[in-house]
Amino acid sequence: MPDPKSEEILVFLKANPSISSKEIYDGLEIEIGYATVKRILSKLVEENLISTVGRGRGRKYLISPDYNLFYPIDLNSYFEKEIDEREILYSFNLNLIKNTLNHVNIFTDDELQKLHGLQKEYEENILSLSEVEYNNELERLAIDLSWKSSQIEGNTYSLLETERLLKEKETASGKSKDDAIMLLNHKEAIDFIVNEKSYVSPLTIARIEDIHSLLIKDLGIERNVRKRRVGISGTNYKPLDNEYQIKEALIDMCDLVNSKKNVFDKALLALVLLSYIQAFGDGNKRTARIVSNAILISNGYCPISFRTIDSIEYKKAMLLFYEQNNITAFKHIFITQFEFAVNTYF
Repeated sequence: MPDPKSEEILVFLKANPSISSKEIYDGLEIEIGYATVKRILSKLVEENLISTVGRGRGRKYLISPDYNLFYPIDLNSYFEKEIDEREILYSFNLNLIKNTLNHVNIFTDDELQKLHGLQKEYEENILSLSEVEYNNELERLAIDLSWKSSQIEGNTYSLLETERLLKEKETASGKSKDDAIMLLNHKEAIDFIVNEKSYVSPLTIARIEDIHSLLIKDLGIERNVRKRRVGISGTNYKPLDNEYQIKEALIDMCDLVNSKKNVFDKALLALVLLSYIQAFGDGNKRTARIVSNAILISNGYCPISFRTIDSIEYKKAMLLFYEQNNITAFKHIFITQFEFAVNTYF
């Protein structure tokens, strides 16, 4: 959450839009210096929480149109309210992909500096690895990703059982056949994006469908874009239910991802938007995690295993995006998991 002084300024600006820094300073009911107010305003602008009109002494401040995307929300407090008590965006936001996300910087300068620093560290680290050592680390990450991505979907295999299955094709006793198939499909999909590094450059619906098909093989799940409505457990958000609108949303998402120059923007947007659109009858979040990693790999960036993220926290971050179009919790997951991958595997 923002610090108390920043919070006070945001609350005041919501009630008093389009005013100067001096008017904000005069209107605040907290002890704070004018120089501090100006510094906080600059930081809030950089974080996309507020925007400005005019220049110099005529500059005015107001809540940014992108405020809902980036305003920090405490997940625990948010989910203290039951599903029917939360005030949410019940339907798919048709403006989100085409308009809102088209013009914003997803990451702040500080966040990008951290991410690019980690990527540089990754590039330097792999220079010291032999081909065999690099492939061994990539294999370890692939096993972790297969396990965690499946666990998020309710798979009951442990990490050790997953490793035994993927390396020795030995199934765990007392586990369902579908659990094993899900894990094996993950590994096949990851091997595919590693071997076909340019497959998602550019990103297209057909290529997303191909990755989805690998992930849901032999699981009794329909391939390709769904033709019927779906519900999502834990939320009252309702995705699009028209096949043609779903395809249009996917086209818009691909155009958005392909237009972004920053690889981190591309990877995070694919991760959240494929889940948000819910283009398939099942397997949407699995597909999103693999496509996001495919984008990282295709650009020579470190892939992410998500190994240390708590499954419930992941689902909460996703629900927050469904219900509020707020990306802050998911952005935090992305950054921390990218850092974990660089420090753990390579």
